[in-house]
Amino acid sequence: MHRNKKMNLQLFADHTLRERYSALVDKKFRKSLKTSYCFNGRYEGSPKAGAVNLVVRDTEVATGDYDKKAGGTLGTSATTYLKILVDKDKYVNELIDGYEAAAVPDGIVADRLDSAGYSMALALDTDGVACLETEGTALDDVTPMTKANVYESFVDARTRLSNTGVPEEGRYALVTPHVYGLILKSPEFVNASSLGAEVIQTGALGKIAGFLIYETNNLSSTTEYVAGHRDWCHRVEEWSVPVAINDLKDGKHIGASAVQGRKVYAHKVSKAAAVLVKKNA
Repeated sequence: MHRNKKMNLQLFADHTLRERYSALVDKKFRKSLKTSYCFNGRYEGSPKAGAVNLVVRDTEVATGDYDKKAGGTLGTSATTYLKILVDKDKYVNELIDGYEAAAVPDGIVADRLDSAGYSMALALDTDGVACLETEGTALDDVTPMTKANVYESFVDARTRLSNTGVPEEGRYALVTPHVYGLILKSPEFVNASSLGAEVIQTGALGKIAGFLIYETNNLSSTTEYVAGHRDWCHRVEEWSVPVAINDLKDGKHIGASAVQGRKVYAHKVSKAAAVLVKKNA
């Protein structure tokens, strides 16, 4: 009886540590992500199951004039569900030599968890940007960006999204370092510090033509910026195996452990017209 109780306490402690370590990695992960604002995390189901359903709505709930005698016409929902396969599976598995799991110093644990969060964020950023470029709508204008035309280009993109019915709130633009340099020289650019703490917390560098600006090195060499709205850009992610410091009992390592964990994720653009991709010639 005493032995079973001890085993249960150990299992509980291990589970608590996994939750704690995963939460710490996620904290670093969120901080390091360049594209966190560009995607929404709304979905139904468990990513670990291999697929989830995305809630997609192109129109808002209709309103009308109410007649006290006849009532109002009953409408139908414009909401549809899009099934998305969770096809990305990333892992961390880094050796900590010379320490069993229970004896790893806190400083080493913190360093490994910090590194794991950063590497996971880089993987998701890279795949997320590639999804936006691939599944968005390429603009016809491929004139290379200059200081003279940078603002005009974003105004044209703003107008196109507005004509498509994309809301103003929630628009973003992922730009290359070169394009960000051009934006900084534009008198129409508004620095993030002038927009308030709420904008700064999203990681935005500023705003131009209604787009929150985020700089990234992950755009392809032929893309100058991606401008879109997060309501139609979806990110699905979950730890399939929570992060843990595990003893290595593989018959090869002695007195060693490793930081191990797996995260599954996927990205999807559910409305191509809501994501505009500016290429260059």
